[in-house]
Amino acid sequence: MCGIVGYVGKKQAAPILLEGLSKLEYRGYDSAGLAVRDGKGLAEVVKEKGKLKELSDKVDGGRALKGNCGIGHTRWATHGEPSQINAHPHVSGNCTRSGSGAVESEVVGVHNGIIENYQELRDKLLRHGYQFYSQTDTEVVIKLIDYYYKKYKMGPVDALAKTMVRVRGSYALEVMFTDHPGEIWVARKESPMIIGIADGDCYVASDVPAILKYTRQVYYIGNLEMAKLADGKATFYNLDGDEITKELTEINWDAEAAEKGGFEHFMIKEIHEQPRAVEDTLSSVCKKDTIDLSGVGLSDDEIKKISQITIVACGSAWHAGMVGQYVIEDLVRIPVRVELASEFRYRKPILSPDQLVVVISQSGETADSLAALREAKSQGIKTLGIVNVVGSSIAREADNVFYTMAGPEISVATTKAYSAQLIAMYCLAVAFAKIKGNLDDKKYKELIEEMKTIPDKIGNILLDKERIQWFASKYANAHDIFFIGRGIDYAVSLEGSLKLKEISYIHSEAYAAGELKHGTISLIEDGTLVVGVLTQPDLYEKTVSNMVECKSRGAYLYGLTMAGNYKTEDTCNFVSYIPKIDEHFAASLAVVPLQLLGYYVSVAKGLDVDKPRNLAKSVTVE
Repeated sequence: MCGIVGYVGKKQAAPILLEGLSKLEYRGYDSAGLAVRDGKGLAEVVKEKGKLKELSDKVDGGRALKGNCGIGHTRWATHGEPSQINAHPHVSGNCTRSGSGAVESEVVGVHNGIIENYQELRDKLLRHGYQFYSQTDTEVVIKLIDYYYKKYKMGPVDALAKTMVRVRGSYALEVMFTDHPGEIWVARKESPMIIGIADGDCYVASDVPAILKYTRQVYYIGNLEMAKLADGKATFYNLDGDEITKELTEINWDAEAAEKGGFEHFMIKEIHEQPRAVEDTLSSVCKKDTIDLSGVGLSDDEIKKISQITIVACGSAWHAGMVGQYVIEDLVRIPVRVELASEFRYRKPILSPDQLVVVISQSGETADSLAALREAKSQGIKTLGIVNVVGSSIAREADNVFYTMAGPEISVATTKAYSAQLIAMYCLAVAFAKIKGNLDDKKYKELIEEMKTIPDKIGNILLDKERIQWFASKYANAHDIFFIGRGIDYAVSLEGSLKLKEISYIHSEAYAAGELKHGTISLIEDGTLVVGVLTQPDLYEKTVSNMVECKSRGAYLYGLTMAGNYKTEDTCNFVSYIPKIDEHFAASLAVVPLQLLGYYVSVAKGLDVDKPRNLAKSVTVE
């Protein structure tokens, strides 16, 4: 979950590295560091605990470090507490300087991932005379590279290959060797990594936004592959050390999408970008009032054979899958099961040949979701990835891919990527229902027309955000908040609760409304905020009844419902309205006021909205 960058070329490296790290700080922000090399091969290493600004100030925005070749890292701690000594880069020598200074060391490197057998490797290296200054698994792997490099007098390719065979876990590695100036060597297993080329310069990073300013031409390095970056080109190798060829991919993301564009935070900017994300995702498969999944790779004959669907995801993507479950089962009339990716393979799932496993992941690199995909494929099950990043691991390994068109999402708390995932689920549901004969032409076209109204309706909700801001300021000091709903509204409640808790640090829970009386209602006391989501007509009265039960015990009620349900004001203390829409698609509108609620509560508390504590954007380690 850390962020890594690298640059080698004609320009000064340090400012480029800092710029790249600033675009990756959502991946980790407890410490950061740089290693920059001059033409003589010595690496100057500077590290600092805390946010990236601390490091940038220390090196005067990069001007204090001279050299055309360098690597950088922003850390989300796994092994070892956040500290300067545990910060990356790490060196193969027995000590590292606390401040700026050239380091006499054969190997300098940074790493994203987790080395599972680091303790075993550490013990081995101790027996061979190595000493350790940090508690990190990264220092172990850098010293292991150094060990093979010296013992066998190998070149970088062989030293890296031997290390990759010996190491268990996930990693994206960037290393520099003292006697190979002007070169950066990289290796990858599981953890994401991209390589960009432009105008005789080479860039490497763990995510697209870090290099989008400099190039759109990128390579995706495969699992258990290595590469050398030097002289304006990338040379790739397999685990046997044989040179292999790669195809360049062009990134179509708008570079400005990775900038704040005048908004105070990325999160509020990305909330406002949801109409575009939804419209672009819908347009990618909706042609002439027909949903065409041929670009996704699913034929009508294949869809007709699918008798059940398993949706696998984590976090907000799992919540999008929950909405998809309700919509698909109602329209398509086949069983749908939604699984947490972190549990999927460990319960030894029973899968049937005629089912489809759908894996949802914004980054396409989520470790648990990727493992679930591989489990399904190992059983010979057809798989579909719903991802936002072209060329990501899930996109490459799934049998079929539905790309969402959200563009780069920087805030840790997802908003527009979630909304794009929802519209992808709707498209699958409507298309499957038509192909399986459950929708006539009239209803099919009506549903497509309804989906086309979603972007404008989200825009209308955003026009009323100041009212939600006022309400959020009243509850910024709350200790406990509960979200309740039934059916699709329950799935929306899960996402609303997550948005609030992850960026405001307020304890929040979401419950199926009917479960309140089975224990949870005992937690309600005077002033407890209960948010009721009320967009499903057939379930409206039942959820209102559950809210009244809370009110009789002192709760303050916030109702979220469709325009026209003005009787809600007779029950609730505060009400937000969303435009009328077919109930199947209500989640796309209902989630927006809840995103705004979480955002404005966090702002009112003065918290770091885009980078909440202990969290990282892409969970690429198990």
